[in-house]
Amino acid sequence: MKDIAIESHTAVYPSLRGKRVVVTGGGSGIGASIVAAFARQGALVSYLDIAVDESRTLERSLSVSTSPPRFFECDLRDLDALRATFAKIVDLCGPVEILINNAGNDDRHHFESVTPEYWDDRLAINLRHHFFCSQMVTPGMKAARSGAIVNLGSVSWHLGLPSLTAYQTAKGGIEGMTRALARELGEHGIRVTCIVPGGVRTPRQSRLWHTPDEEARMLAQQCLKYRVEPDDVASLALYLTSDDARACTGHEYFVDAGWR
Repeated sequence: MKDIAIESHTAVYPSLRGKRVVVTGGGSGIGASIVAAFARQGALVSYLDIAVDESRTLERSLSVSTSPPRFFECDLRDLDALRATFAKIVDLCGPVEILINNAGNDDRHHFESVTPEYWDDRLAINLRHHFFCSQMVTPGMKAARSGAIVNLGSVSWHLGLPSLTAYQTAKGGIEGMTRALARELGEHGIRVTCIVPGGVRTPRQSRLWHTPDEEARMLAQQCLKYRVEPDDVASLALYLTSDDARACTGHEYFVDAGWR
């Protein structure tokens, strides 16, 4: 079955115009689509990544937009560098109002070969920075009595996919953390939600994992017989951070075409 084309027009959320947004892992894939989507809404977007070439290319492609986003090179595993980067963003742009914890890496691995060092690195890449980025932006959100944090989970641990034990452990933890932070921060007017993407067709996934056979297997298990695109995830991120979703917090929202 042919893919259904994503319409060029998307919803406009007036409440997002001028909002100060930070996207981690925003240089490529899902993150790049999220950065571009917020820029189209007129938000003031900053994004962090270690992929310099891809991030600079994205920055140039969006330089003519009404609100050109800013790229900050940062390894999210380095918490001192992360704190310094957030401090720089606040100095340049003001307190962060929306945080999208997107960065992650779904490196495949065999259970028997995982070492303590590899385990710690996978959790640092896929889970730890979600917590500390959230911690870094909440003082400004508390002062404003409002804010939105969106964490990116994964359908993989719901399905129990193979060769992803450390990654799926981290992604399961993200959903638990989302619920805990929503409770912790709700009294300050801060909403915390989690997007759970399915098999999203990004250049990286297509290059490394989504062979024709794998794509056919995913489509067979999806209720909708077309691929999930990065823009599908970005559209949900826009909604969840807008005032239209003012009562949404503490839950996971799937965008997986019904993968079961």
